[in-house]
Amino acid sequence: MTAVRFQFAALSAAVVLCSALSTPAAAQKSYDPGASDTEIRIGNIMPYSGPASAYGVIGKTEEAYFNKINAEGGVNGRKIKFISYDDAYSPPKTVEQARKLVESDEVLLIFNSLGTSTNSAIRKYMNEKKVPQLFVASGASKWNDPKQFPWTMGWQPSYASEARIYAKYIMKEKPDARIGVLYQNDDFGKDYLKGLKDGLGAKASMIVIEDSYETSEPAIDEHIVKIKASGADVFISVTTPKFAAQAIKKAAEINWHPMHIVSNVSASVGGVLEPAGFEISQGILSATYAKDGSDPQWNDDPGMKNFYAFLEKHFPKANRLDGAVVFGYGAAQTLVKVLQMCGDDLTRANVMKQAASLKGVELDTLLPGIKINTSAENFAPIEQLQMMRFKGKKWELFGSVISSELGQ
Repeated sequence: MTAVRFQFAALSAAVVLCSALSTPAAAQKSYDPGASDTEIRIGNIMPYSGPASAYGVIGKTEEAYFNKINAEGGVNGRKIKFISYDDAYSPPKTVEQARKLVESDEVLLIFNSLGTSTNSAIRKYMNEKKVPQLFVASGASKWNDPKQFPWTMGWQPSYASEARIYAKYIMKEKPDARIGVLYQNDDFGKDYLKGLKDGLGAKASMIVIEDSYETSEPAIDEHIVKIKASGADVFISVTTPKFAAQAIKKAAEINWHPMHIVSNVSASVGGVLEPAGFEISQGILSATYAKDGSDPQWNDDPGMKNFYAFLEKHFPKANRLDGAVVFGYGAAQTLVKVLQMCGDDLTRANVMKQAASLKGVELDTLLPGIKINTSAENFAPIEQLQMMRFKGKKWELFGSVISSELGQ
């Protein structure tokens, strides 16, 4: 009997030893500040106040989406703690909030913080600290620079790519155009302007006036009058929602009816066109990569059914007409995908490694044919757009999906 017990004990010990030896190193849990067995802390900075406060709903949408994920059990069993602060679209305040998130709240990463100038103010700091500045909510080309800034990655198509698509469209549809551009006097506006000129190439002289405005200005009426006076018959509005709506209203007021193009960041039906007035917004052009939550053509689309169900259950106060809600949902869905890919290796380095390993990812809210792709050399997740025209109370897509790489 004793011999049998000894043999059983020896066998058990051997099994335990064998099991320990066969456990792959990859299965070991690895954490940086902001991650644990039970929690993932995510930081975010949004303009809940100030001149770009219309975008604040992005942060609210993301919070609601993460609440949805937590209600479903979290990411690999871990709940997301979303810490979002207001910077009023002021770069000095952004720096203050980023430091608070990294040094006091000890977040794993800062996600989808909004604005070009604001994110520019913290990019060096984030890279020195080696904390992911992931899926920046700005289309500046500078976020796609993995060699110099390996801890910073954009999400949406770049402003320059979008502007090149507009340039191509104008040259085809109105080759004798006189273009007037109103742009925000910061990296956001200047990036668009550069992309437009690059797209026009030898025909850049088609731009007859470039007029900039400051975000501190209460209204841009004088700028619209000035651009009309230049004789421009194409108006490109490189503006944030508040000013985009003002521009639509003022153009109608002074009976100016150029070919009117608004940047994608201000193409929201609920955030811009509805406040400006549907009747005076007819025929406005833009380009997009996301489905329009106000468009009934998507009512039977599986992805948008998920989106509508999310709104109904987790964010009932949201305005489905607001493109910012669709944006926040898509960005949050992308981050959850990355965190799922990280498994139990929730180090900051692995977060960036997985973010740079997205291949053919489809989101509920992206247009058919548009997929997310990244690599160690390409930090631009979305590089495709489709032109659209506003008609009635919604945008109508036309033409085909255009890749910025092919459409330059």
